[in-house]
Amino acid sequence: MVYKDEQLDEEKVFKDPVHRYVHVKDRVIWDLIATPEFQRLRRIKQLGTTNLTFHGAEHSRFNHSLGVYEIVRRIIFNFRNEPHWNTKERLLCLCAALLHDLGHGPFSHSFEKVFKLDHEDFTQQIILGRTHVHTILEKVERGFSQKVADVIAKTYEDKLVVSLISSQIDADRMDYLQRDAYFTGVSYGHFDMERILRVMRPIDDQVVIKSSGMHAVEDYIMSRYQMYWQVYFHPVTRSAEVILSKILHRAKYLFEKKYRFKLEPTHFISFFNERPVLDEYLKLDEAIVFYYFQLWQEEDDPILRDLCERFMNRRLFKYVEFNPNQQMNQWMELYRLFQEAGIDPEYYLVVDSSSDLPYDFYRPGEEEERLPIHLLMPNNELRELSRQSDIVESISGKKRTDHKLYFPADIVSSMQDGKKQRILELLDNGGAKKHVN
Repeated sequence: MVYKDEQLDEEKVFKDPVHRYVHVKDRVIWDLIATPEFQRLRRIKQLGTTNLTFHGAEHSRFNHSLGVYEIVRRIIFNFRNEPHWNTKERLLCLCAALLHDLGHGPFSHSFEKVFKLDHEDFTQQIILGRTHVHTILEKVERGFSQKVADVIAKTYEDKLVVSLISSQIDADRMDYLQRDAYFTGVSYGHFDMERILRVMRPIDDQVVIKSSGMHAVEDYIMSRYQMYWQVYFHPVTRSAEVILSKILHRAKYLFEKKYRFKLEPTHFISFFNERPVLDEYLKLDEAIVFYYFQLWQEEDDPILRDLCERFMNRRLFKYVEFNPNQQMNQWMELYRLFQEAGIDPEYYLVVDSSSDLPYDFYRPGEEEERLPIHLLMPNNELRELSRQSDIVESISGKKRTDHKLYFPADIVSSMQDGKKQRILELLDNGGAKKHVN
C-alpha cells in the first residue's frame, strides 16, 4: 500500500528534555501517536508512586514511548548500510518501539499484581483488537499488526529486530535510565549513549558492540545497577506501593463482601471480578484511580478510609530492615500483637521484597531468558561482555534481594497498653533502625 512508505509533507519534531528532539517523518508513526490508545499514555506515569519520593518524577509512559522510538530511529539509521540489516524491517521496528508500552495500566506493576494482569497481554490486545491503533497498522499491509505484536512478544522470527526493543542493551532501557534520572534529579542513570549508538553493529540475530565501546557499556550496566537500588527500589517509594496495593486489595475485598460503597466503583468492577475487557481497561487511567481514592477517604470502612487518606496525603508507613530467614519468629509475634491490638496485620504489617539481576550472561530456557551482550573484537570474534570486563564480571549472575518490614509508626506510637513496648522491641530487634520517610 502507499501508506506503508507515505511520508509527511514536512518532518514533525517533539521537543524532548533527554534526546533534544524526537523526529517523525512517517505518516504511520504520526497517525499512531494521535490515536486515543496512545494518547492515553499521557495519563499513566512512567514511575508510578516514585513522585512521592522524587517529586520531579511526573513524566509519563507517553514521554518514554516517544523516547524509545527516537533511539530505535537513530539505531536503524546507523544500520542502513550494514550488510546484516534488512532495511525492509525499518517501519516494523519503529512501530514496535513506539507501541511497546501501550498496554500499561495505572500505577503499572503494582496494579498488575493486585488484579493478576499482564500489560504485555493488553499491549497485544490493543494492537490486534478493534482499536484505532489496529486500523492504522493494517493500512500498512495486511497482517502488519500481528508482526508488531510478535516483536513486542519476542516471538518475531527476526531476532535482530526483537533485540532492538528487548535485550540487555536495548532502546527501552537506554531511554528509561536517562529519562528517569533526569526527572528524579539523580546522576546515577547517565551514561554515554551517543558512544554506544556509534559502536552498535547488527550481526545475524543480535546487536553487538565494537570492543572499543566496552567502557561505555560498562558505564551503562553500572548506571542500571545504581538506578534500580537508588531509585526504582527506594524504600519510601515501596512504602507508597505497599499502601497502594493494600487499598486495591481492601476495595476488592469489600466489593466481594457486598459492602455498599457511597459511590459504586463502576470503573473497578470488572477488575474486582478479574475479568476486565479491553474497552474497560482503556478507560481506567491514573486520573480515574485518584478520583476514587479521593472519594474513599470518606468511606465508612475504617481501613479503606485510612489507607486512602495516607496515600493521598503522603502519610506513609515506616520500615525496618527484615531478614525472613532469621526473623520469622519476631514477625509472627508482631502479627499476633497487631491482631490483639485491633490493628489488622494484613494491611498494616507488610513484608516487601525487591530483587534484581543487573547482568547475566547465560540462562537458556529459563523464564525471562537474557541473551548476553557480545563484543565484536578486532579479529571479528565475538566475546561475551563479562569475559572482557572485570567490572561487569564482578556483578554477573549475582541476584541481590532486599527485604523491608512496613508498618504504621503513628498507630504504634499512639498505643497505650503494654503491647506497645513489646512491639517496639521487636521492631528494633537486632539494632534495626526505624526509618523516617
